[in-house]
Amino acid sequence: MAMSFKPMRLAQIAALMLVVGCDTVHPNGSVDPGFGEVARYNAALQIIDPDPQVAEGAAMPGENGAVGAAAAKRYRTDTVKPVEKVQTSSTPTGGR
Repeated sequence: MAMSFKPMRLAQIAALMLVVGCDTVHPNGSVDPGFGEVARYNAALQIIDPDPQVAEGAAMPGENGAVGAAAAKRYRTDTVKPVEKVQTSSTPTGGR
């Protein structure tokens, strides 16, 4: 006897496999301790530390009053420094 193809049955089996693959609860009822670890790691890489630990008397990252004041003065007087070109390689560019 030939087996009949039933698309609805195939969809049900596929849905069941997807739901079972997403199970994050152990048989004892506790949530998997590694659940969400990748998302937390990626967020930690992208979020700045709001309370960085720096040595006593050391400047915080981004702090330099003299440089900032000089930049603000140049901006107000419209005498900003020209952009410096940086060359990364000495190979010629071109089609040959």
